[in-house]
Amino acid sequence: MMDRVTDYAERVASGEGVHGELHRLACKRHLDDLRRQGDDGFPYWWDPKAAQRAIDYFETLQVIEGFGRRRVTLQDCQAFDVGCTFGWLTPSGFWRFRTRYKSVSRQQGKSFENGGIGTYIAGFSGYKYGKLFTAATKKRQSRIVWEEMAKFIRADPRLLKRFTVKDYKNLIIAEKTHCTIEALSKEAGLDDGFRPIFASLDELHQMKDNSVYKALDNGTRDLDQSLISMITTRGFDINSFAYEMDSYAVNILRGVVTAERFFADIYTLDDADDPFDESVWIKSNPRLASTERGMERLREDAQRARDMGGQELRDFLTKSMNIWVTRTENSFVDAEQWKRARTELTLEDFRGERCWVGVDLSSGGDLTTVALEFEHGGGAYLWSHSFMPRGRLTEHVQTDIAPYDVWERAGLITVTGGETDFRNDYKFIVSKLVDVVGEYELDVQGIGYDPHNADAFTADLEQFGAPLVKVVQSAKSLNDATVDVQLLVKSDMFAYDKANELLSWSFVNARLTYNSFGECKVDKMDGRGDARHRRIDPVDACIDAHFVRLAQREAEVVDVDAEMRSYLDMMGWS
Repeated sequence: MMDRVTDYAERVASGEGVHGELHRLACKRHLDDLRRQGDDGFPYWWDPKAAQRAIDYFETLQVIEGFGRRRVTLQDCQAFDVGCTFGWLTPSGFWRFRTRYKSVSRQQGKSFENGGIGTYIAGFSGYKYGKLFTAATKKRQSRIVWEEMAKFIRADPRLLKRFTVKDYKNLIIAEKTHCTIEALSKEAGLDDGFRPIFASLDELHQMKDNSVYKALDNGTRDLDQSLISMITTRGFDINSFAYEMDSYAVNILRGVVTAERFFADIYTLDDADDPFDESVWIKSNPRLASTERGMERLREDAQRARDMGGQELRDFLTKSMNIWVTRTENSFVDAEQWKRARTELTLEDFRGERCWVGVDLSSGGDLTTVALEFEHGGGAYLWSHSFMPRGRLTEHVQTDIAPYDVWERAGLITVTGGETDFRNDYKFIVSKLVDVVGEYELDVQGIGYDPHNADAFTADLEQFGAPLVKVVQSAKSLNDATVDVQLLVKSDMFAYDKANELLSWSFVNARLTYNSFGECKVDKMDGRGDARHRRIDPVDACIDAHFVRLAQREAEVVDVDAEMRSYLDMMGWS
């Protein structure tokens, strides 16, 4: 008999019911992982009994609120999320997932879910003397999940025998395991030094930065088993930690990046959905939209948003439909279209071919990228490799929410120097480019580079014997190359090695900015403020390479026209 989690995933993935694309992808990921069990590089295994134990625990909980008492019955989608969290295990029997991200509209039971997870881990996971925390920027917010736990305990005499609630200390003690659950907040001095086996982070969109997350996540590194569980409804600020984490989760679900120990599920509308169409509301409101009472509340919110517009409309879209209001504006490439560009082709398949080189130099010691563009199928094939000093790698793994260390092991980044080195060695980068060109016998046609900070760099590039082309980093200069790359991706005439997750991450991060003449270039700033951690250096290098290829193509056309005019003059036919 199929377990409850897998049965639900099968039904959703097959198209049964009304579900958003991202939630459907979460279900598909579970099914794909079931098929991967036993494969090299995938050591995790599915234990349906472990999943069901967690689900069963939730469905013994009782809720006392208002005028009555009720026993918890999980919706199938909630059972899926809870079951996946605890049913996937490592070879040693520990939880596979160390990080959990769930985004859904308000009033869908997010805090209830983390409250149940916390009490289950503290009292029934077998872990002794563990530290569990509910955390947020403000104490009031951090207590929401903590109070859910306290309500579960006070509602059930059996749990009252296992837990002691000390409200005045914001502390819950599991008597048999000696685990403690404490509410923490940044305003009350949350800092490094915590070693949580579980941490609940509530409403990420209210956090100005990742300091709360990192203070807790840093303490889990030497623990065999831990879980950081983030729950949130989307907000307004796309220049925020919440948006970065949400984007990372989306990329995981879409297969743009691989993060085997990160569980993600996002309940939201699809881009083509009309937010005022009642039939799609259940995608972002699996709880409210499943009852007539909940639907009436959503209808009231929708009517007010339609009538008033402005802030009411923004609140309806974010809080009720779980939409980043500006999340897809000015995207450089569509994630699904980019995903179609993946191929099995590698650099070996272009041995001896012509190529155009693009070099993006970091202004300091950040990511520096070299890109090669080849003619392929009437379009282009892109190869890239990046470089970063060791001191910056350690820093950016923490700030960028990107697995640079994993990409280093995969050979996508060459890391130079030691922990105290913070600047790239450009001569070393040129030497690596020389090695690649020589090993694959490539015919370099031209090299495009950003002239900023390149004075000492250009002399080393002259050894390739190819034209060096300054690529001014302005919308006026880059517009044609940027638009052409975008069109190649849309037309399925663009290809790259599917193993290059760093390139994918960079392309999906990129946004378009425009000047007053409507000319565009890619940018990580998105025209709205600080987004310095969404690195797009590989995209810049690729566009520089394409810029050179286009420039040479135009020059060839001009030369042909000039020769034809000369011939006509000679024949007296002009």
